[in-house]
Amino acid sequence: MKQDIKVSVDAVVFGYRQDDGISVVLIKRKYEPFQKSWALPGGLVLNDESLEEAVRRELQEEAGIDVNYLEQLYSFGQPGRDPRNRVVSVAYFGLVRPDDYQLSAQTDAEDVGWFNIKKMPKLAFDHKHILDVAIKRLRGKIAYEPIGFELLDKEFPFSDLEKLYQVLLDNDLDRRNFKKRIMSLGFLEELDETIQRGAGRPARLYRFNRKKYFELKEKGYNSDLFY
Repeated sequence: MKQDIKVSVDAVVFGYRQDDGISVVLIKRKYEPFQKSWALPGGLVLNDESLEEAVRRELQEEAGIDVNYLEQLYSFGQPGRDPRNRVVSVAYFGLVRPDDYQLSAQTDAEDVGWFNIKKMPKLAFDHKHILDVAIKRLRGKIAYEPIGFELLDKEFPFSDLEKLYQVLLDNDLDRRNFKKRIMSLGFLEELDETIQRGAGRPARLYRFNRKKYFELKEKGYNSDLFY
């Protein structure tokens, strides 16, 4: 039986800002189908490139960015997901600081921007489903792997770390247990320096021990640390 299946890639690039929470990069499609609809960056894989090369090319071509780290998320192959052809999409996701990137709409993208995940426009194709799967993966991953420290300043008050995890998990933390468990892992160093924010007491600053951090990131750890 003859197969007529194309392979594409889609990218879910999450961004984190303390004031804005979690956002995602979307492009406005220039052409049909779903012309002028918002969608995840992505497109067909070329004959001579790998999946990783394809997703990086699409991000560069459509959004003008080069994301350092992308992780394969899931494959989406429901018949009818693309009205033109039978297309199987391999999706990737990453987590970045939006201020580190300058978005630029190119090729078949009419516009590009960051959108808060709680205020999303209607998305083309099955991209809402892809985004939902990516959000679930992100929130599951942070419970067993210390991702996210790259999103903070080099030195930061502990409250910034608490807020980061509360936003990523979309859940309130038991602050006392959270700090106790985080400190017990050994990748967070308390500094002598403090920072003054508002009228309250100065807050002690922390930084993470990169060697210990990446050792734990490689191994993972118990999923009950943040609950």
